[in-house]
Order: sequence, then structure tokens, then C-alpha cells
Amino acid sequence: MPKTVYIGLGSNLGDKVESCRKAIAMLSKAGNITSVSSFYTSEPIGYPDQEEFINAAVELETELSPLALLAACHVIEDELGRRRLMHWGPRTVDLDILFYGNLVVESDELVIPHPLMAERRFVLVPLCEIAPDAVHPVLHKKVSELLRRLKDNHRVAPYRAGERQ
Repeated sequence: MPKTVYIGLGSNLGDKVESCRKAIAMLSKAGNITSVSSFYTSEPIGYPDQEEFINAAVELETELSPLALLAACHVIEDELGRRRLMHWGPRTVDLDILFYGNLVVESDELVIPHPLMAERRFVLVPLCEIAPDAVHPVLHKKVSELLRRLKDNHRVAPYRAGERQ
């Protein structure tokens, strides 16, 4: 039985929009993409001395297990040139499993729901666009409510084609 999963993605190196588009296309190999948010620009968090990000969220129906989906995401990141040189540093593409149905996973390899998603505007804004009523399985709050109560005031704005990325 397929599970509905939500994946957040971002890029801040190279052609950011194209990297996100390619990652989304490649995700279709992991299952059926049922929804894709708009693209958003966001200021970096954690390590501020880097380019702004392009962010989006994807809804996917998949038969893959959580660890198999994580492996598929890592393959996509690697194929698109991701190098893990610095925590929260620049990257060509980053794919994070936000929700996997209502499953809660806590292992050395994977934590679902994503542990920082409820604190990150750049995650919640695109996710709320495609899944405002999705419920966080640990916090038991809808995505729209998490966004409404969010204290993070980092800038997230709709991406406009043609603007400098």
C-alpha cells in the first residue's frame, strides 16, 4: 500500500531552480508525485554567509520504505553534485523527508518527522501550500497551525522567474 510522504527540497549553489526541477523529476522514480509547491527564496539559516536558497515541497505516493526513500534521496543529491563539506553549508540540492504518512522514526540514520521542520519557515511555507491540513505526528498540529504559530522570522518569499538567484 503506497504511503503519502512529503519531501522538502532546497538549493543554493549553481542554477538553483534547475537543480530543484531536476530533483523533482528524479523523485518521480521513487513514486508518484501528486503535488509540488511553488518555489520560494529564503535567506540561509545556521551559516548566514552564503547564497540565498530556493525551496519547495513535494507530495509523493511511494511504496519505498523510509530507509529506501532516504537512500533514493541521497542518490539524487549525489547525482546532482551534492558534496557534504559543511553542516548547514552551501549545497546544489538537499532533500529532506518531512513526513512519511503518520510514521514516527528515530534511528541513527533517519528521524521522521524531520526534527527541525516545525521551527523553519522555509520548510513550512511551501509545505503549507500543498498540505495545510497534514498533521505533525508528534506535535499533533496541522502544518497550517505550525506556520501560524512560528517564531522564525527569516525571510521566505515567492520566487519570481527571472530574478537573480
